[in-house]
Amino acid sequence: MMKKKSIPASKPFLILFLCQIISALDVPLDSKLLEELSQPPTITHQSPKDYIVDPRENIVIQCEAKGKPPPSFSWTRNGTHFDIDKDAQVTMKPNSGTLVVNIMNGGKAEAYEGVYQCTARNERGAAISNNIVIRPSRSPLWTKEKLEPHQVREGDSLVLHCRPPVGLPPPIIFWMDNAFQRLPQSERVSQGLNGDLYFSNVQPEDTREDYICYARFNHTQTIQQKQPISVKVFSTKPVTERQPVLLTPTGSTSTKVELRGNVLLLECIAAGLPTPVIRWIKEGGELPANRTFFENFKKTLKIIDVSEADSGNYKCIARNTLGSVHHVISVTVKAAPYWITAPRNLVLSPGEDGTLICRANGNPKPSISWLANGVPIAIAPEDPSRKVDGDTIIFSHVQERSSAVYQCNASNEYGYLLANAFVNVLAEPPRILTPANKLYQVIADSPALLDCAYFGSPKPEIEWFKGVKGSILRGNEYVFHDNGTLEIPVAQKDSTGTYTCVARNELGKIQNEVRLEIKDPTMIIKQPEYKVVQRYGQVSFECIIKHDSTLLPTVIWLKDNDELPDDERFLVGKDNLTIMNVTDKDDGTYTCIVNTTLDSVSASAVLTVVAAPPTPAIIYARPNPPFDLELTGQLERSIELSWIPGDENNSPITHFVIEYEDGLHEPGVWHYQTEVPGTQTTVQLKLSPYVNYSFRVVAVNKIGRSQPSEPSEQYLTKSASPDENPANVQGIGSEPDNLVITWESLKGFQSNGPGLQYKVSWRQKDVDDEWTSVIVANVSKYIVSGTPTFVPYEIKVQALNDLGYAPEPSEVIGHSGEDLPMVAPGNVQVHVINSTLAKVHWDPVPLKTVRGHLQGYKVYYWKVQSLSRRSRRHVEKNILTFRGNKTFGMLPGLEPYSSYKLNVRVVNGKGEGPASPDKLFKTPEGVPSSPSYLKITNPTLDSLTLEWGSPTHPNGVLTSYILKFQPINNTHELGPLVEIRIPANESSLILKNLNYSTRYKFYFNAQTSVGSGSQITEEAVTIMDEAMASRQVDIATQGWFIGLMCAVALLILILLIVCFIRRNKGGKYPVKEKEDAHADPEIQPMKEDDGTFGEYSDAEDHKPLKKGSRTPSDRTVKKEDSDDSLVDYGEGVNGQFNEDGSFIGQYSGKKEKEPAEGNESSEAPSPVNAMNSFV
Repeated sequence: MMKKKSIPASKPFLILFLCQIISALDVPLDSKLLEELSQPPTITHQSPKDYIVDPRENIVIQCEAKGKPPPSFSWTRNGTHFDIDKDAQVTMKPNSGTLVVNIMNGGKAEAYEGVYQCTARNERGAAISNNIVIRPSRSPLWTKEKLEPHQVREGDSLVLHCRPPVGLPPPIIFWMDNAFQRLPQSERVSQGLNGDLYFSNVQPEDTREDYICYARFNHTQTIQQKQPISVKVFSTKPVTERQPVLLTPTGSTSTKVELRGNVLLLECIAAGLPTPVIRWIKEGGELPANRTFFENFKKTLKIIDVSEADSGNYKCIARNTLGSVHHVISVTVKAAPYWITAPRNLVLSPGEDGTLICRANGNPKPSISWLANGVPIAIAPEDPSRKVDGDTIIFSHVQERSSAVYQCNASNEYGYLLANAFVNVLAEPPRILTPANKLYQVIADSPALLDCAYFGSPKPEIEWFKGVKGSILRGNEYVFHDNGTLEIPVAQKDSTGTYTCVARNELGKIQNEVRLEIKDPTMIIKQPEYKVVQRYGQVSFECIIKHDSTLLPTVIWLKDNDELPDDERFLVGKDNLTIMNVTDKDDGTYTCIVNTTLDSVSASAVLTVVAAPPTPAIIYARPNPPFDLELTGQLERSIELSWIPGDENNSPITHFVIEYEDGLHEPGVWHYQTEVPGTQTTVQLKLSPYVNYSFRVVAVNKIGRSQPSEPSEQYLTKSASPDENPANVQGIGSEPDNLVITWESLKGFQSNGPGLQYKVSWRQKDVDDEWTSVIVANVSKYIVSGTPTFVPYEIKVQALNDLGYAPEPSEVIGHSGEDLPMVAPGNVQVHVINSTLAKVHWDPVPLKTVRGHLQGYKVYYWKVQSLSRRSRRHVEKNILTFRGNKTFGMLPGLEPYSSYKLNVRVVNGKGEGPASPDKLFKTPEGVPSSPSYLKITNPTLDSLTLEWGSPTHPNGVLTSYILKFQPINNTHELGPLVEIRIPANESSLILKNLNYSTRYKFYFNAQTSVGSGSQITEEAVTIMDEAMASRQVDIATQGWFIGLMCAVALLILILLIVCFIRRNKGGKYPVKEKEDAHADPEIQPMKEDDGTFGEYSDAEDHKPLKKGSRTPSDRTVKKEDSDDSLVDYGEGVNGQFNEDGSFIGQYSGKKEKEPAEGNESSEAPSPVNAMNSFV
């Protein structure tokens, strides 16, 4: 044993480091050894620190301990010795320190209140228990009190106080009625943590005389009842709503202290109408996930297992529709002491060193004090081997007399921890606890573990020998465990024999022999096979086994992993299972399990029961896999594979699929090699160099593919230089001064040998220059730096390996990196084709200045201003791209009579070059758009007033407006067309000399010097004779006329119902083929407020033209032709161009819709028309 050196006290860090490497003795849990070894006392069981007892039952204060020799027990009460022999009511259990106080025979529990502590002592030390505080439980009665009835106004808050008697432990509070039914609680009515019943607002249904608070004392199993409380709610109308007010807690802030590990309960209950809703937040943080719960309708916040991190401010917010109120609870989490490192028992040999460490934490930080055998260490007998250093006791060169029990006490204002840990100094010669000549039996190729359980002090050294005169066992074929066990990871037949374990220390030496036998494994050499049997037939499963002759096997059969049915039809033989008279219930999986004392094997097969067909059914299935694969005629680049086909299963094999695995580059991955007809069982296979081949064969018939065969033996082909070079070689620069050469790497089997690399070569094209080459590892990219900008390079990449180069590769052309073009296109010319289209020309830039792949040219153009309005708008540039080396392009969608600018830029793969100087051009005038609106007002007997707005897009200088109009009769026939030209600066016109009570249709458009624009149409009616109108209005307002119209409407409704019923019954009645033409539908009632005519209503079936845009039945009115109208390019096109010529909105006039029939009216007759017909 090495002698331990003493350590100066000035090196505490070194002490702590050495303490980690000093390992005390471990005493095995061997009953015989424990009976022989001396051991200080250890407390094994004791009563809780705070022990509340039932005053009606005997008090049992537990204290159990173990030790060698067995310890004796003594007690203190309230800090002084408790002589139990002088108290007839107190006894101690035999061989125990447990006290029994006899209360049931006259003793009083209150007389035994106090603080008790147990001491267990033997010749090696003394262990002490915690301070056990004994208190009898109390369940006092409620004090007598006179309870006045509560008179409460509806909507007010109310608190019913419980104020239970103070008990030990505190009682559980609940509210019930006289029928012992719990009172319902809700967000409005709930019980607080103090037991009071809170009403946020009272309702009439809260009126009752039996609000009763109950207190249940669990220790004594008693329930105390408070006198009933009466509540009467009187109603006042209206009930006044109130914003929230907190009932508990009061004020705006409060504090709460909780201990670590406890449950934190915070409560907020508020009054208010409507009932407030409670919400909780933690200021400056989140409520802890998975530990936060809400109770009592979110009025109580519950956080379990609190820690110091849960300290902080918690805010409850009560809110209803009238406002909110909040309260902040400042929570501080303190902590009673808790262990970081509790002291552990220490078993040492004489002369050894050791430490007892006692570390605890808490809030506030606990103080640590040590006791030795229950006495404060400061006044305990001195021990020269012991030194106290705060929370650590250091032992140096201990002797047997140093054995003792030490107590560590960690305490603060919230509690204490007390731990016993003994130091047991033993001097014991080695002992081997494993029985002598123990026999170990192991299956071959399994690990063997030979035990050598030992004990000694100092700790013995263990050595193993094989045989009587064998040498000490060493080497990688053995594993030596710290507990003395010898492990043979793979036991073979030659491992059989006798092994000797030797344990020695300075006090002696001992050895023990064990024997090892290696057994043959159990195998199932004939496994049960899949069976298909007809109903009521017979089936048999075989299970033939091979086992070690010295082992006795047992065979068990299972069906669907359960025992066989208890049925005489199942016959279990020595090596088979037979089922007689098979039924459908016998369908399933049958398993044969073979067990020996050392191993177990199993095999399963499926039984399928089918109905007996009239004639024997042919079962078609996928073929069985081929077998017995053989490789012959091995050459460097070819080999012959042969095989034996499996059963066809009544469907001829159509072909075989041969697959291969490359165990060198892609182990476990099978690739398709080839396939041969089903009549062929050999094939000559082409091979690649440096591949470790395995082959398998799959048979295929019409039913499907077989399982793959077992793999063939492996065949490693010889290495060779590569046969091919990388594909897809490219050279593209990523920067103006580099060339990035990339390629597709060869796959593993394409390398043909180890050490695959690539020779990358390049030289500038069309320059008398030598090739530059570099050899790189198995990568797929190489970057050449310092190249000129965008020059062509000849590139080639050649594969090579340790055996040589691949054939000379072909060259490819690549380019170094591009840069932005240097010059702009010159000689930019614009040819304006028409008012919306222009053609631009430019000269191409020299290719050398492009400095990259020419992708094309971009034309940027934008509208500067409209020549007719002289107003600038937001400039939005438009871009047109012309691919390739094109030198002209068309600019569509321009806006007439506008000023534009453009420039041209050349584009390569890097981006755009500089812009050419801006070129200004103008578009000529075009035809205008339609006037923005046309309104017809102030109708009289013979005149109408027209007002209009100028075109949204004049597209030039307006020269005049053209107005055309014609009358429309009651049959929608058009009269003669009249045309008027109006100066461009006019915006209104009064038409006179018109016919009274006549509908007119108007067509209105603007003109520029180019031509007429799109027209806008409108209809209007002159008013009728004033006397007639007055007469009509008077008649229409007569009561008899209104009544008559209602009667007519009712009669029509009845007739329609009768017709509908007759039609449903299959009856027939004549229907008028065609209705008469309507009376003049154009005459509309006048509005009373301004005398103007009302709007026309759109009937969904007739779809009238809006605002008088009716097309006459004879289709004499046609839409005006317009050169620039987009209507010519497709039906329903409405749009306009923005400044860059793009099509964005309404441009052309509305296309007029023709009615289906000439006589059809698009409007329902008005009441005035009906009156005219009646008159």
